[in-house]
Amino acid sequence: MSAEQDTRPEASARPGWGIFWMVVTGIFFVGVTALVKVLGTRMPAPQAAFLRYAMGLVFILPMLGSLWRLRLDRRTWALFGARGVLHTAGVALWFFAMARIPIADVTAMNYLAPIYVTIGAALFLGEHMALRRIMAVGVALIGALIILRPGFREVGPGHLAMLVAAVFFGGSYLMAKVVSGRCSAGVVVAMLSITVSLGLAPLAVAVWVTPRWDELAILLALACLATIGHFTMTLAFRAAPLVVTQPVTFLQLVWAVLLGALVFDEGVDIFVVLGGTVIVAAISFISWREAVLKRRAITPTVSATKV
Repeated sequence: MSAEQDTRPEASARPGWGIFWMVVTGIFFVGVTALVKVLGTRMPAPQAAFLRYAMGLVFILPMLGSLWRLRLDRRTWALFGARGVLHTAGVALWFFAMARIPIADVTAMNYLAPIYVTIGAALFLGEHMALRRIMAVGVALIGALIILRPGFREVGPGHLAMLVAAVFFGGSYLMAKVVSGRCSAGVVVAMLSITVSLGLAPLAVAVWVTPRWDELAILLALACLATIGHFTMTLAFRAAPLVVTQPVTFLQLVWAVLLGALVFDEGVDIFVVLGGTVIVAAISFISWREAVLKRRAITPTVSATKV
């Protein structure tokens, strides 16, 4: 889930392709949420998340030789372990929320993770928080309140789980930013798959129910879509800078709203759309400011926080 933004000057040479690949990425990731919705609640969230990651391990088999020869210091292993713990919690909560609240709600609230990253970067990585960035963070949090509307509608366990999941995903991304300076992107992604699979295993065993063949097929398709989505997201990063691709992530909310209304009969909640728009606008502003100040981007694309 951590794909590094290409900061080379030539990365902005093909903005059209960057937009195209980010649109495709959004479609794949909305497909992931749809499959989790189809999976339902019969299978406990930790088990579903574990099976998704365990099946995804097949995609890192070609890297096993390189991983076996790795010689890492204790601090790097500790960073990988800490990221695995954070991401494990985030993934389990995401699966729990996805099965219980509308797809559009999950998609819109997932946009909060980059905001948490911005706050965390200031607190733990020494990133400067200028007044404009602070105001953008405040606007994004207002967007979250528009989505949740506490006091005007019931905020259930699914919404609370998604709020906390976004915090864990934000922490995972910050860990990825630190460890990416020590290892290649391929190693970072592979270690995430391994540590999350190991972290979810005991949680899955504790609540295990015998999966049906159709459930296994859905989870395999989910793993494939997520892997392809990360690949197309990497193509978008190579083709265009973050300030170009970031606003395109709003289309994920459009696809999610349409999918929820047309396929899952969830209706269209205008407040969710409005709140999601406010959050994406705030994230895009922060990304634009990072580009203007010509510093290495801290704020991740929304897609980077998906499972």
